[in-house]
Amino acid sequence: MMNSPYKIGNQGMTSQAPYGYPYPAYPVPTMGMGANNPPVSSGAPTPTGGLQTGVNVPGQLPMEQSYIENILRLNLGKMATIYMTYENNSQWNAKIFKGKLEAAGRDHIIISDPATGMRYLLLMVNLDYITFDEELNYMYPYTGGVGPRR
Repeated sequence: MMNSPYKIGNQGMTSQAPYGYPYPAYPVPTMGMGANNPPVSSGAPTPTGGLQTGVNVPGQLPMEQSYIENILRLNLGKMATIYMTYENNSQWNAKIFKGKLEAAGRDHIIISDPATGMRYLLLMVNLDYITFDEELNYMYPYTGGVGPRR
C-alpha cells in the first residue's frame, strides 16, 4: 500500500488484532494527508489510467460498497419482513418484525408499522435476514449505474 492515506484493518500490526477482534476495520485516515499527499490507492483501472477504490477523490462522491445498510438505504419505503434472533432470552429466542423500511445505519434498522404507526429500532447484531415482497433496488444511482450487477 504505497503512500496510502488510509490504514485499513490490521495492517502493520505484528501480533493479534486489537482486543482479539480478527476482522478488518473500516478505513481510518492517517496523519500526513494534505495537499502535498493526495490519496493513492489500488483497485480497478479508470479510463484516465488511475485506480479507483472506495477512497474519496476530491470533487467526487465516494464509491459505495455492497454493505447491508447501503442496500437497505436504496430500498427505503418498501415493506420488509425482518427476522431477528435474541440469544439467552427466556420469553422468545426469535422474533419477526414487519413494517415499512424507514432508515438504516451501520448498526441499526428503523421500520414502522403502517397499521399502528409504531416504530421499531432494531439492532443489526440480532439480524438473521430480511425478505421483501417486491423487487429490490441494488444499483447505485449517484455513481451512474456503476455498482453490483444481478
